[in-house]
Amino acid sequence: MRGDMEFGTTVRDEGLRDAERFVAAAHTSPQDWNAALDFVLKKIDQNLLPFRNTFPAPASIGLVYPALPNTDWTSSFWTGMVWLAYERTGDPKYRESAEHQLASYRERVEKRIATETHDLGFLYTLSCVAAWRLTGNAEAKRVAVLAADLLLERYLSTAGIIQAWGDLTDMAQRGRMIIDCCMNLPLLYWATEVTGDPAYAAAARSHVVQSARYLVRPDASTYHTYFMDVATGAPRHGKTAQGYADDSCWARGQAWAIYGLALSYRYTRDPALLALGKKVANYFLNRLPEDGICYWDLVFTRGPEERDSSAAAITACGLLELAGHLAPADVLRRPYEQAARFMVRSLADHYTSASQPASNGVLLHSVYNKPAKFGVDECTIWGDYYYMEALIRLTTDWRVYW
Repeated sequence: MRGDMEFGTTVRDEGLRDAERFVAAAHTSPQDWNAALDFVLKKIDQNLLPFRNTFPAPASIGLVYPALPNTDWTSSFWTGMVWLAYERTGDPKYRESAEHQLASYRERVEKRIATETHDLGFLYTLSCVAAWRLTGNAEAKRVAVLAADLLLERYLSTAGIIQAWGDLTDMAQRGRMIIDCCMNLPLLYWATEVTGDPAYAAAARSHVVQSARYLVRPDASTYHTYFMDVATGAPRHGKTAQGYADDSCWARGQAWAIYGLALSYRYTRDPALLALGKKVANYFLNRLPEDGICYWDLVFTRGPEERDSSAAAITACGLLELAGHLAPADVLRRPYEQAARFMVRSLADHYTSASQPASNGVLLHSVYNKPAKFGVDECTIWGDYYYMEALIRLTTDWRVYW
């Protein structure tokens, strides 16, 4: 799956400033990471029974996740955490719990329950693809391929994109792609690997090219969403949904870009994706406050605005993925690894719910949707997942689920 991609745009690289600030955390001991993981496992143990047949809501309310059926885009972050717990410990109780939930994913895809979304990639990679990779579960593989089929239905060939939200005839959403979708593409790459059908990967490659071309701005910041004309394939305009403004840089979106571009490089080996990923990462890192945990939008670098610990956790995973693809001699490889450690160390020291024993979440101070005033300064289940994934990456030679 190789072949250089031409994005047709020039993106500036402002370079990584003040990389030395990240050095201090580079020597954190394995014992410290293990202690942080033990805390996450304790939280998972507390939640195994309450969330056996249900799933945590996307964001907590008063630092406590309500229980929901498998209907939201975030269900699999909980299942993914349980798979990580199984992989970490080998304890069969985690495998049994994760496998118990697979039936709800099968029902969801077969009955098309809340499947009019690109987030099928999130949903089925961390549940069914993870099950296949870890246990060889053939039924999980079958269900994940069905989910890839539904995701492929959302590919609009004239525009070269996967539509993010809503019925494909919904004029309000028609032709909208969003930066988050870069994280959904691994399901399609994987489907080509296991079925031999190139159509899945071809759609993923087309979408990431269009994302690079239109969602990434010339200064290496990103739009949250971008509209394409599905009849002509012409670009229309960028717009935010959860950021501060249409021309600002929503922090979680930039995090999705860092990680998503690196994952597409994993499958395509296209050096243009790696080069772009570095520019996007530098933009993010250059706008971090002193403790390394970003504000909810990167237009803010100081002051009273809320931080988004979940965006920091995603970015830590993305930086470790990105660094792993860089040559040992690349001058950014070590700084990216150090920056990831710096952020995870800061999260472990100052952002977990250790100070809030009544919370059933892991990471405090996440933001789901600030403009909608929903899930602000709460726990988010994806924040918990990516924090755990980052810790797994820092303690093992992890074979990614993505």
